[in-house]
Amino acid sequence: MATATAIEWTEETWNPVTGCSKVSAGCANCYAEVMARRLQAMKAPGYDNGFALTLMPERLNQPLRKKKPTRFFVNSMSDLFHDDVPDEFLDEIFAVMRQTPQHTYQILTKRAYRLPKYFGSKVLPANIWLGVTVEDRESGIPRIEHLRQVNASIRFLSVEPLLQELGLIDLSDIHWVIVGGESGPNARPMNQEWILSIKEQCDKFGSAFFFKQWGTWGMDKVKRNKKANGRLLLGQTWSGYPAHAMAG
Repeated sequence: MATATAIEWTEETWNPVTGCSKVSAGCANCYAEVMARRLQAMKAPGYDNGFALTLMPERLNQPLRKKKPTRFFVNSMSDLFHDDVPDEFLDEIFAVMRQTPQHTYQILTKRAYRLPKYFGSKVLPANIWLGVTVEDRESGIPRIEHLRQVNASIRFLSVEPLLQELGLIDLSDIHWVIVGGESGPNARPMNQEWILSIKEQCDKFGSAFFFKQWGTWGMDKVKRNKKANGRLLLGQTWSGYPAHAMAG
């Protein structure tokens, strides 16, 4: 079944695919890989293959069973646009999303190069939000242009883990930006100046800004439990969502 989650910007996760492989610096300390290995050791259903990419057709109908409008993060344990996920299986996943307009589906990928080819001139239904990870300048920034080529009502960036100063970013036609630091024993620290630069650019372009967490390293550069570091930035929490999406 779809699963409730502690991820601050969504409500439940839906994983019709599990497992992945590393493509960029943001993957170095992948939380999903650690969790998949743990679930495999616990003999949890669906994780027999550990973190090897696995299609889960038996999970396709999970959102159909839920009538209450729900925000689903699709593939929290994988990347929906991994090269080994065939277009035909993507078609089945998106068909479920179209059948359930009461739900909102948030899709995040690092394989942004697949987006323009797969979607072509299609216009996505308003309940599908499409995003890319932007962890650094080398791998992350180029993904934004691939995303911008897709006719999605909501395009968003997950700037997590934020690994360096991103510099000037073209946020035109980007509706939402989530920023967060890395968690875990090998987490890399994040500077407040990097975050504030992104927030200022969100304000300039009119993109909603959501600060998810500091992660393992606090604003004071002290390493501690991520819950203790919290979500405060400039003394407050920033939990922006795209206004027109929430109004709908």
